[in-house]
Amino acid sequence: MIHRERVADDVYVFQSKVYADVNAGAVIGPEWAVVIDTLPYPEETLAIREFIEEELKRPIQYVIITHYHADHSWGTCFFPDALVIAHSLCRDFLQERGVPDLKEIQLQDTVFNDTQIVLPHFTLNSGEITLKVGSKTLRLIELPGHSPDGIGVYIEEDEVLFAGDLWMSIPHIVDGDPVIMRQSLRRLHDLTLENVVQGHGDVILCGEVTKGIADRIAYLDLIDEIVAESVEDEFPGEYLKEHTVEVCGKSRILLGVAAEEVHQQNLQHLYWEKFGEAPREFDSSTYR
Repeated sequence: MIHRERVADDVYVFQSKVYADVNAGAVIGPEWAVVIDTLPYPEETLAIREFIEEELKRPIQYVIITHYHADHSWGTCFFPDALVIAHSLCRDFLQERGVPDLKEIQLQDTVFNDTQIVLPHFTLNSGEITLKVGSKTLRLIELPGHSPDGIGVYIEEDEVLFAGDLWMSIPHIVDGDPVIMRQSLRRLHDLTLENVVQGHGDVILCGEVTKGIADRIAYLDLIDEIVAESVEDEFPGEYLKEHTVEVCGKSRILLGVAAEEVHQQNLQHLYWEKFGEAPREFDSSTYR
């Protein structure tokens, strides 16, 4: 159901095998544990809880949410005894968007009937929050860009960063800001990183971190150029479609084969932001 990987002593990553390779994590202390994000489907999140509480015999005291998007946050209700920590904007977004979105989804899919939105009990407004879990120091730092409420969890002793969706195999900016994303990515140079747990996909190893930062910034620069060039075409929408994720040097099979969809969403979003309208596409009916 889920893939489990230990990335450091008492630090685990759990990956969804159902939806877009989403990652969650856990830090296990001598007396209690912290979960970082949840997985998209209830049974996946319940499998995390079962592993920690039944196999490792640790109660879960905190759940840290890196951002409000459903695939990372809706499972908090399955840790009823835990306190939830997130950015203050995450709390606002869950209340304003998460609650109505969940009601709509529940009308379509009964698998979410037992899901409830849990608003964070503690929030980060600016700066950092530090949390001690046994001998480990967790620093909660602001990492917006994918969404305004993005935070990361840096484990100092292990030099492991849970980056949320700031770090994905293909950056996704539809709910964020590419300029701010670049700033957050560059901020990672200030951290000593042995591993980066991205929001979706495989764990990034030490030797891949510097190149990975540069690669994601280069992608953002490239799609900026493509959108700027597209306006010179008679049909900018067709121009954007022709510049596929593979044309931009990325594999189509990334993100559980959602790579092209995410890429085209980025292009459409950037075009709208720059020009205030959707890109014109060819309409064959006009030429009949």
